[in-house]
Amino acid sequence: MRAGRILAWALLWLAVLLTVFPFYWMVRTSLTDNDTVYASNGSLVPPGLTLSNFARVLGLTDLSSAQAAGGSGAKVNFLVYLRNSVIFTALIVVGQTLCCAMAGYALARLRFRGRELVFSVFVGSLMVPPILTLLPNFTMVKSLGLLNTFAGLVAPTMLMTPFAVFFLRQFFLSTPREVEEAARIDGAGTWMVFWRVVLPMNVGPLLTIGLTTAVWTWKDYLWPLLVGPKDDTRVLTAALGIFLQQQPTAHPDWTGLMAASTLTVVPVLILLLLFGRRLVAALDFTGVTPRKGAST
Repeated sequence: MRAGRILAWALLWLAVLLTVFPFYWMVRTSLTDNDTVYASNGSLVPPGLTLSNFARVLGLTDLSSAQAAGGSGAKVNFLVYLRNSVIFTALIVVGQTLCCAMAGYALARLRFRGRELVFSVFVGSLMVPPILTLLPNFTMVKSLGLLNTFAGLVAPTMLMTPFAVFFLRQFFLSTPREVEEAARIDGAGTWMVFWRVVLPMNVGPLLTIGLTTAVWTWKDYLWPLLVGPKDDTRVLTAALGIFLQQQPTAHPDWTGLMAASTLTVVPVLILLLLFGRRLVAALDFTGVTPRKGAST
C-alpha cells in the first residue's frame, strides 16, 4: 500500500461517512425517547432504545399514550400513502424508461428529417430548471381536470425526460451495428431489432435509468403536494409535511418525524439493495464477448 493509495482510501471512507451519517442520525433519533432526545444530543447511541415512535406514527397507540410519549397524537396513514407512492413511482418508472428508450433509439439509429434539430432541443432542455415548468404544468393539469388523480401526478414526466433520452441515446450509439445488421439479415424488422436485440444488450443503462427515476420520483415533494393534496393521491413525502404541520410549534415531535422519515426511506433502500449489485454487474457489459476459442 503506497501513501497515495492509503490517502485515496481514507478520502473515500470519509466521503462514505459524510454520506451515511445523516441517515444514521435519522435512524438514531427515531429510536430515541422523546423525553431524552435533547439531553442525549451528543450521544451517537440512543440512551433508551424504543420503538414507540414508529408505533405512534403508524397509529398503533391510542391518543393518550401518544401524547404521553411526547407527541401530539398526529399519525401518518402509512399503508395508504405507501400504496399511493408505489403507484406514482411505478407508473413513471415504467412509462419513462420504455418511452425514453424508444426515443433514444430513434435518435441514435433512425434517419429522418430534422433528427439533429430534435436532438438539439432535447439537449437544450437539459439547461431548463424544473422549477420553471412547475407552474405551466400545474395550469395544464388543472385545465384538464386532473387534480387529485394519478393521471395528473404522472402527466409531466411519465413519457420522457430530456436526460433519460440523452443518456440512453449515447448507449445505443455504442451498440455494435453488426449485431443489428445480422438480425435484419435474418428477417427482423426495426421493432424486432429494438425489442429482441438492442434492449437486452443495454440492460445496464435501462436499469440505471429505472433506479435513478425511481429514487427521484419517490422523494419528489412539491409536485405531488400541489397536484395530489387529498388522501386518495397523497404520497408519503407530502404526508410527512402534513405530519410536521400538525405538531406544536414550540415543541416539534422530532422523534416521530424521524420515525416517519425512516419508514419512507426503507422501500427505496430495499430497492437499491436488491438491484444495486445487478446494476453494477450489468454496466460492465459494454459489447459482445466472443466465445472461448472463437476467432476475434
